[in-house]
Amino acid sequence: MKKVLTYGTYDLLHHGHIALLERAKALGDYLIVGITSDQFDRDRGKLNVRQSLVERIRAVEALGIADEIIVEEYQGQKIDDIVAHDVDIFTVGSDWVGKFDYLREYCEVVYLERTAGVSSSEIREEESGIVRLGIIGGGSRALRFARECQYVSGVEIIGVTAANSGGDSSFADGMSLLVYSSLAELLPDIDALYIIDTVDTHATLITQALEADCHVICETPMFMSEHEAREAFALAESRGLVLFEAVKTLWAPAFRRLLLLVESGAIGEVKAIDVACTQIPADLKRVRENVYEGSLYDWGTLVLLPIFQLLGTSYHSCELYEMKDGDFSAFVRGNIAYENAIATFSAGRGIKSEGHLIITGTEGYIYVPAPWWKPEYFEIRHEDLRETKRFSFAFEGEGMRYEILEFIAMIRTRNLDNRLLSKDHIFAVADIISRLHIGDTVQI
Repeated sequence: MKKVLTYGTYDLLHHGHIALLERAKALGDYLIVGITSDQFDRDRGKLNVRQSLVERIRAVEALGIADEIIVEEYQGQKIDDIVAHDVDIFTVGSDWVGKFDYLREYCEVVYLERTAGVSSSEIREEESGIVRLGIIGGGSRALRFARECQYVSGVEIIGVTAANSGGDSSFADGMSLLVYSSLAELLPDIDALYIIDTVDTHATLITQALEADCHVICETPMFMSEHEAREAFALAESRGLVLFEAVKTLWAPAFRRLLLLVESGAIGEVKAIDVACTQIPADLKRVRENVYEGSLYDWGTLVLLPIFQLLGTSYHSCELYEMKDGDFSAFVRGNIAYENAIATFSAGRGIKSEGHLIITGTEGYIYVPAPWWKPEYFEIRHEDLRETKRFSFAFEGEGMRYEILEFIAMIRTRNLDNRLLSKDHIFAVADIISRLHIGDTVQI
């Protein structure tokens, strides 16, 4: 008996899938079909899957083509399955040519031509419509955002315009994007706007976009004061528009798992948090020319993220200690006191420290190595280090494509509330940034 093995997601099963499975079955006598699990799809950055694993299995079963169905749950499983099932032929679509040649050591590898003119992504886009998105800003973050949008179906980037603070928007040429002379010219052509600029410009840009009936996804931090934040969210709500802060760390699988473990009591009751975000940028001289690129103006949302996510925003006191280079806020250390816990944070531009995160509990602690805001690995440690538990997560795009997907989903479902980042959290961050802005700090 010649055994054939193939894999796929099989979301929204269509005739292209069926034709591929029929050709795979014709290669041998017994066809094993591997279907990716929901978690495996998310971990490898495939975020647009509409149907659950159970629904996808039932759809493939109903065809009567597969002799056996298995679930693909982890990287490297293909080799294990080939050996365990004594597979003779491994086959996938021709869009993967060369990708699985390493499996020739274990069995024959065949790439099958796909059916032209049909894909699950196209079906999803036809069902949901396209969100036309524009970008104001430039530089590496705008480029990464534009690239990550390519992994989220139903989004089309229409064009880009320069931010008030400047920024290189030459990436638009390489991606065949239109360059608009102003935001006013861009807004009538789009449904949503991505903002990457310094924090002092955000409130004005957000208001301009919302008043043009455009949804907004804005880089962190969004606001310089709680008053700005409340006014913007009130405007968004009155117009039924999504206002979304782009905190990519929050959508990283490792960080989300960390939050769940803490909530489940893995380290007991949280008593202290120590977190740092610092950087010496290559263009430090240019950065220092704009005071709104310093310390909390740049790192405010990220450095406060684990604190407010785990301890909440109802703290008793907050002390800020600041080091300045002229008018530029180079470094801030803050101490936030709660009723039963304390948090210490450090944010710096032009000053470097260990960018780790330590969450201290009554039964152990969590250690996330630098850079903790791009988490792929963390440890839960106890008094007996032999009990240390290690967690690793492979994911694509630093979390950015996950937040883009959530933003688009909120637009489509008309849900104005971010399920992972509350308005109170955003208001609390803005309040602490406003303290820095008005000089409510101890100067060192």
